[in-house]
Amino acid sequence: MSYEIMKQVIPYTEITVLRLIFAIIVLIMGLALSKYIIHIFRRGMHKTKIPDLTIQFLTHFLSILLYVIVILIFLKSLNFDVDSYIVGVSAAIGIVLGLGLQDTFTNLTAGVCVASIRPIDMGETVTVNGQTGKVKSVGIMSTELLTPDNQLITIPNKLVWGSFIVNMTRMPTRRVSVDIGISYSSSLEKATGIALNLMKTHPLVLQEPEPAVVTTELANSSINLQLRAWAKTGEIGTVKNDLIAGIFDAYTKEGIEIPFPQMDINIKEIKLKESGKRTIEQDMMIQEEEMVLEEGRDVEGLY
Repeated sequence: MSYEIMKQVIPYTEITVLRLIFAIIVLIMGLALSKYIIHIFRRGMHKTKIPDLTIQFLTHFLSILLYVIVILIFLKSLNFDVDSYIVGVSAAIGIVLGLGLQDTFTNLTAGVCVASIRPIDMGETVTVNGQTGKVKSVGIMSTELLTPDNQLITIPNKLVWGSFIVNMTRMPTRRVSVDIGISYSSSLEKATGIALNLMKTHPLVLQEPEPAVVTTELANSSINLQLRAWAKTGEIGTVKNDLIAGIFDAYTKEGIEIPFPQMDINIKEIKLKESGKRTIEQDMMIQEEEMVLEEGRDVEGLY
């Protein structure tokens, strides 16, 4: 009895119950086998020196490829003509690519280039296409950046590969620059010495390359200086904040004036002499009389 049920054809199809059950088993086993292969592939790649970014990209690519194969096998087990289906889909894909999917393959190719050449890597802070953030992932089609205020930015890979990339954390050390201005009445030599001492005594400032103070400009109201110190990349935020606060406190304590923009306005009172010169009130009265005359009214009515 059960065998007869298995041989029954599902209405409106040519698929038997037995074939459907077999196809579902094939699908489940195929998906399980794909996940196992992906897991083995990922674990094997992590044992190599290949960067995490490249491993992630290759794993995504392998996942899509395996899932497509499993679906095709599933359809084949249901007696679908997969061969003709593949040919038809390929022809359709070719037409669609010619009409509008060039960008898709451009993004795919750019993703391969980014993953292999690695101008950016997982966890690095970069500026790409005018956007700054930490690299979260590089997918087949797009790259994701996480901003310091926890915004997720998705950028198509063609824009990543085709634009300037500023990698802020790739190098182990970076230079910290702090700009400050001093008054022309202050001693430039003393101000430079205080700034150098501040940098050399900071525990996070590297002594090689040596810290320096550079005069960058003789501005209208100040002599502009720039403090230049080197620090480890992960500590530049702390160093810059300490130098800004420290140089302000040090200059205030030592009497070095830090000028700020200000404007002096001198108002001079001009007294009009009575010798034939009209006052403002007289000008207003004359204008009002002219307006009344234009309207054809009597001027005497104004007074």
